[in-house]
Amino acid sequence: MIYFLLTFSFISACTKKGVTAGGTTPVPVPPVVVVVDTNLYKFMPFPMGASVGISLMKNNAKYSGVVGKEYNSITAENAMKFGALHPAENTYNWADADYLVAYAQANGKRIHGHTLNWYQNLPAWVTNFSGDSIAWENMLKTHIQTVVAHFKGKVASWDVVNEYFNDDGTIRTSVWVKNLGPDYIARCFQYARQADPDAILFYNDYGHEYSSAKRTAIANLISSFKTRGIPIHGVGMQFHMTYTQTDANINAAMAFAAGTGLKVHLSELDIRLNTNKLQTLVFTDALAAQQAARYKFVVQAYNAAIPKAQQFGITTWNVGDADSWVPSWQGAPDWPLPFDANYLRKPAYKAIIEGGK
Repeated sequence: MIYFLLTFSFISACTKKGVTAGGTTPVPVPPVVVVVDTNLYKFMPFPMGASVGISLMKNNAKYSGVVGKEYNSITAENAMKFGALHPAENTYNWADADYLVAYAQANGKRIHGHTLNWYQNLPAWVTNFSGDSIAWENMLKTHIQTVVAHFKGKVASWDVVNEYFNDDGTIRTSVWVKNLGPDYIARCFQYARQADPDAILFYNDYGHEYSSAKRTAIANLISSFKTRGIPIHGVGMQFHMTYTQTDANINAAMAFAAGTGLKVHLSELDIRLNTNKLQTLVFTDALAAQQAARYKFVVQAYNAAIPKAQQFGITTWNVGDADSWVPSWQGAPDWPLPFDANYLRKPAYKAIIEGGK
């Protein structure tokens, strides 16, 4: 764990030569060590957040303790996705998302909404929907505006659309594009703006740190939105990355984001280590050091390249290694987050602080 140590020694009744008035040498008093613990967000020049799971918040005291202590911004990992909030056509399930919003309000934390539109995590009633384009449009608009209106004035910002592009920059095939055409994305932003004019609206995606084609496609989308007067305020770069990612690629992603002129959110940061998906790999001090170096570089690059007015903050995708999506996704062990499975600080934690200086 990281502490700042202040040591004080007190020796009383001493003369100039260290001898008391009575002529005897005083016995030194043992140093008093004052331990001052840290809160991650207090050391950062921009908001520092994590995505969180509702069950863990409710049932794991260590988990909720870290969230409360270390972060001043939180994102719902799953509770605000379409499938969770809108499981049936005429049914909205607000309980988990409302719980998180109430927690954020009670603890003075910003809450970022994720996500209004995505090609995944859709309930069966959507994937099996058989209406015409007018019915699809009504369904899309109703969902977005019902959700945004429900949280108006409480959720500060939204990932309006998530992962619209493929890695090669082409538009991803989805039920939304199939039934509404590629420009449905613009209407998503318009519908969100109508429901809450004060919300900060983001386009969110992954791959900025390795795909120049995707960066170009996103830049063109943003430029088109600006020209057409479509409301967009921010770009979310997920940054699910490997510890082998190059400095040049990271810097290219930051330069792209800064060039948009929009708010920039590193929205789902984690740094995985098991690039070869080895079942026998173990977490070593050497891997911890390499991971810490990458975390430090990413934070430094963000802080240096993104103008202060555009710095929306950095969010890690969950809290401790045991909570990460990465091991199940890649089918092999990994340790991608700044806290270990017991919610103890890893070297990456200190590296984040150092990167923010």
